[in-house]
Amino acid sequence: MKPAIPRLARYLPILDWGRSYGRDTFTSDMVAAVIVTIMLIPQSLAYALLAGLPAEMGLYASILPLVAYAIFGTSRALAVGPVAVVSLMTAAAIGKLGLASPAEYAAAAIVLAFLSGLVLLALGVFRLGFLANFLSHPVIAGFITASGILIATSQLKHILGISASGQNLVEIVGSLLENLGQINLPTAVVGAASVAFLFWVRKGLKPLLRAAGMGPRLADLLTKAGPVAAVAVTTLVTWAFGLHERGVAIVGTIPQGLPPLTLPRFDWELWSSLFGSAVLISIIGFVESVSVAQTLAAKRRQRIDPDQELIGLGASNIAASVSGGYPVTGGFARSVVNFDAGAETPAAGAFTAVGIALAALFLTPLLFFLPKATLAATIIVAVLSLVDFRILRHTWNYKRADFAAVSATIALTLIFGVETGVSAGVLLSILLYLYRSSRPHVAEVGLVPGTEHFRNIKRHQVRTVPSLVTLRIDENLYFANARFLEDYILNRVVEDRAVRDVVLMCSAVNEIDTSALESLEAINHRLREMGIRLHLSEVKGPVMDRLQRTDFLEHLTGQVFLSQYAAWRALNGEDAGEPGREAGPRAVPA
Repeated sequence: MKPAIPRLARYLPILDWGRSYGRDTFTSDMVAAVIVTIMLIPQSLAYALLAGLPAEMGLYASILPLVAYAIFGTSRALAVGPVAVVSLMTAAAIGKLGLASPAEYAAAAIVLAFLSGLVLLALGVFRLGFLANFLSHPVIAGFITASGILIATSQLKHILGISASGQNLVEIVGSLLENLGQINLPTAVVGAASVAFLFWVRKGLKPLLRAAGMGPRLADLLTKAGPVAAVAVTTLVTWAFGLHERGVAIVGTIPQGLPPLTLPRFDWELWSSLFGSAVLISIIGFVESVSVAQTLAAKRRQRIDPDQELIGLGASNIAASVSGGYPVTGGFARSVVNFDAGAETPAAGAFTAVGIALAALFLTPLLFFLPKATLAATIIVAVLSLVDFRILRHTWNYKRADFAAVSATIALTLIFGVETGVSAGVLLSILLYLYRSSRPHVAEVGLVPGTEHFRNIKRHQVRTVPSLVTLRIDENLYFANARFLEDYILNRVVEDRAVRDVVLMCSAVNEIDTSALESLEAINHRLREMGIRLHLSEVKGPVMDRLQRTDFLEHLTGQVFLSQYAAWRALNGEDAGEPGREAGPRAVPA
């Protein structure tokens, strides 16, 4: 029985941390839950507005999903719920369906959450979390930056009290400019004041409170309560002065009570229309979630299991779909707040769910006069922290190919919309990988004097021999780069009549596929016709095992050496009194 518990805990992490749960941990989790609940109430309402859904769906998406993650998730600090980018992607996915009624729109959001959950669960069950590694961080950063701009721009219509629409920056800005003459002054005042207040709260309130002698924990709590204060004050002002009668759009009636248990609508046409969007939402949500989870876990010397995270997020989205919510994932800002507030286990998320449930039970009637401009201000202030153009400067200075990919992702997202942008980002990430690996770094190396080490002749003072060429291959050999290596070697030796031996130093080669093997055979054949022997050195065990199952080694004109130094001693004539010559670094680095 005892061995079964650890095995079960692998799939139900609550059995792991739950066994040592105590009073002190409970206190820490409760404090964190209070702070995150205060932060999440206005955010959940705002992000539902961003997704084009009824405000209560934001609350519903912040109850059962948090409980599901507490059971199945491995991060001790990740705060799951509605987030800006996924909300925008939800709006884009459902908006293209052309649904007529809000009820159909909400039903489609529930189906989208269910499909996202199924995709994540499937990836987790088959342990395919590594697929997210094919999304380069610069491309994801570019997509999130562009999404932040799109989100903030799309909310200006609520700040100004005008009508506007569009799926990309060009359409949104054009629509805003067309309707600029219809600005509702009371709405603009409420919206601008809310934005200014929230920016001041984020930047200036905590230092002011600390300077006044307030403790750090209370000052942090009051700072996080800034959006709640904005909601309370603007709701009260709207009610007191009847601003809704002067054109200020309000949230209106929010159903009071716990989320209803629902089932997604089983409509094959709807499912097939949303499946592609569900895959994109799942991938982006997982990448965003696991990135912040790993960052926070490292700070406490903890670890997370990416494959189990897929299951935890999948369960959360399934829970969202059966409780009237829409797709969720781990949020960066909330998770950092949860971590800083002292959350020690995923139970903090479950306690947050209780807080949101109490809000849905008792506070929703108080939100009737809540201006949509205030929720829009909450979104704008939250998402502008996602906009980071430093990635452009960083990639420009470090690697121009990454800069091109980031720039293209940002431009495509802004011009063509979020789904095109994220699809392009995924494709660019894969193409970048294929491009880089198809042109592997190959260095001609020589012996560092007085050592047994070999280094690039373009970077170091090394010893070389005219009759011997040693090439170090810094990449696995497979179908995409096999021909590149073949051309590289032949171009190097074809006009150098002094060359008698070529050694391929394979210390960085972990794989040689069939296409690469055929290229090696072709290289061996061509070199033999030129009177040059081909040798291998430092071949790794698994690679050697595969080579020995073929007849390549039987036809190899040279030898396979255990080390490059052994190849040097055997081939360069040093034992016969030929010391070799010294080559200095060339002007252009490899």
